Amino acid sequence: MDPVQEWTELVAPTLGVDPALVAATQDDVLDMVRDVAHGVVRPAAPLTAYVVGLAAGRAGARGEDVAAAVRAALTQVDALLSERGPATG
Repeated sequence: MDPVQEWTELVAPTLGVDPALVAATQDDVLDMVRDVAHGVVRPAAPLTAYVVGLAAGRAGARGEDVAAAVRAALTQVDALLSERGPATG
């Protein structure tokens, strides 16, 4: 088992999150983190992932599909990155 999958299967249930939900959005989230780290600044990457998680949690609390909410938030982040252009730092 790869270390990311192993960690996810440990941490997700510990925090009350379905590992299947993480697996369904994992590649998209990792791509977003990479893009933010390289397109903005590295510390913005985990903070953006946290904000995406908050947005998805809020959607889940309203009864919406959480995976769809993650993907919608990632689409919005991608649009912001596109509008912003290349990193200047």
